[in-house]
Amino acid sequence: MAGLFYTFRRCSTLILAGASCLMVPVSAGAHEFTAALEQMAHDHIAHIASDPDIVRAVKEQNLQTALLGDAEIEALDQTWRAEVDAVDQPFISEVMGKPGSTLLFNYQEQAEGLFTEMFVTDARGLNVVQSTMTSDYWQGDEDKWQQSFGQGPGAIHISDIEYDDSSQVFQSQVSIPVVDSITNEAIGAITVGVDLWYLE
Repeated sequence: MAGLFYTFRRCSTLILAGASCLMVPVSAGAHEFTAALEQMAHDHIAHIASDPDIVRAVKEQNLQTALLGDAEIEALDQTWRAEVDAVDQPFISEVMGKPGSTLLFNYQEQAEGLFTEMFVTDARGLNVVQSTMTSDYWQGDEDKWQQSFGQGPGAIHISDIEYDDSSQVFQSQVSIPVVDSITNEAIGAITVGVDLWYLE
C-alpha cells in the first residue's frame, strides 16, 4: 500500500516537471494505516485536545450555542460557506483570529507537515477554533463529529483516505472527543488531518 502512495505522488511530481509516468490506482480505504493513526490519536492528538486553552474555548462556546435552533445553526453555516470564496470574510476572520486558532496553527507547524489541518468543534458540531479555513462551519451532520463526540470519551473516528489535488497529499482525518477533565464528559471534538506520506 505504501508503495502505491509513493508511486502516485512521484508521478504527480514528474507530471508537474513535464515528464511522463504510469499512474497506479490507489485504494481508498484507511485500514492499512488504522493502527498507526489510532496510536497517533492516543499519543499526540489527545494531548492537543486536552490543552487547557482548547478546553476553555469549547466550554465558552458551548454556553453561547447551547440554545441555538436548527434554523440558526443552518444560517451560521450558510454565512460561512458564502464567505469561503468571498473577498470579505468577517465571520471566518473572527474564528481564525481567535487565540485558540493560533494555538492550533502552531501545533500544526510544529508537526512539520504531518498534520494538514486541525479544527475543534463544540457540542453542537460548530467550529470553535481551527488552524486552516474549512469549507463549512457545521460538522454536526458528519461521521467525524457524530462518531467522536457522539460516542463519548475514548472514541476515535478515522476517515477514509482522500487525495487533495491542490496539495498533492493523501490524508485521513482522525477525530476524538474533547473531554472535560472534571466531569469526564465529552464537550466537543477535535479533527486532525494526517498526511499519510509520513506514515509510510
